[in-house]
Amino acid sequence: MARPRSLPVIRRWRALVLLLALGLPLPAAATTPPAPVLRVGVLDGSPPCSSEQADGAWQGRAVDLWELIARREGIPHLLRPYPSAKALLEAARGDAVDVGVGCLTIAPDRLGLYRFSLPFQESGLAVLMATDRLESGRAMLQAVLHPQLLRVVAGYLLVIALLSWLVWRDEHRGEAPASRREQLRAYALVFQVLASGPGTNVIVNRTRGHAIVLLSWLVRIIGASLIVSTITLEVMQNPAMRGFQPRRVEDLAGLRVGVRPGSVSARLLEPIRSARGITAVPLPDLEAAPPLLLSGQLDAVLADEQQLRWLREQVAAGDRFRLRLAMQGSHRESQAFTYSPRLDPALAQRLDRAISQAKRDGLVP
Repeated sequence: MARPRSLPVIRRWRALVLLLALGLPLPAAATTPPAPVLRVGVLDGSPPCSSEQADGAWQGRAVDLWELIARREGIPHLLRPYPSAKALLEAARGDAVDVGVGCLTIAPDRLGLYRFSLPFQESGLAVLMATDRLESGRAMLQAVLHPQLLRVVAGYLLVIALLSWLVWRDEHRGEAPASRREQLRAYALVFQVLASGPGTNVIVNRTRGHAIVLLSWLVRIIGASLIVSTITLEVMQNPAMRGFQPRRVEDLAGLRVGVRPGSVSARLLEPIRSARGITAVPLPDLEAAPPLLLSGQLDAVLADEQQLRWLREQVAAGDRFRLRLAMQGSHRESQAFTYSPRLDPALAQRLDRAISQAKRDGLVP
């Protein structure tokens, strides 16, 4: 004998039939909410780490690492460009973005102010400078034509001319007047002897003349010393002539140095700009640096070493040899992404773990 259905079961079937007859929607089953779309800021104009192309595509080591992590973790996101490291860091700090992507240096003054991810690489600073095979010749010509040197030479010749006139007048006193041409020739001989040195013993016969010759000898020694010291000083002040190789940021004193605004490089120049006379020239884009260096509008560019190496490789082969790196590997510091202070700690931990795994797998660009 069949067991009768219970009343609650019959009622549920009746309700289901009624809903289908009326065309009402069935109650939805519980589903997992979709993952939130992360707002990701990317540092623009900073190759080879991160830069936006003309077609809107992004490329660079930091961008490749982020795309790898987002793909592995299944994280939807939207990319938004930022013009400088400072602007990106401040955007993350103000919760305008959830994650800031770029080779952002974890400098001491940034710790505690911004929230960083697990570091994914370490890099240092370098200086890019221009060289030229003709630069030494031009620098020597500039030293020879320097106004200070011209004043020293003019003063020396003026004194020698005066002493020559005194010798000529004293030695030819009482003689019958000669033609103007002969007088000029005699004076020129005395001037040439006093200016160069040899022959001073044959142009004077009087005691007074010998005293003037001795005085001209002193003038000649002092004048030669001033001329040599002036040329040497001017040459040593010219980087091209002394094989200038900066080893510290302080060695860039007196130069025009290009830096990205808000970068660690710009921050390093701040304390010594007024004391050392460094002129910091803001660069909206590092790719603008080589033409400025090669045209003489900049003396040096201070930036991340890997960026400067990449930049040098992009220059035409004919100009590449004219650019050299100095101060390589200085101020080495770790680089990472930046997080918003409101980013879920569990998500931040997932991202850090993914960075660590990518480094372990050798997939960090």
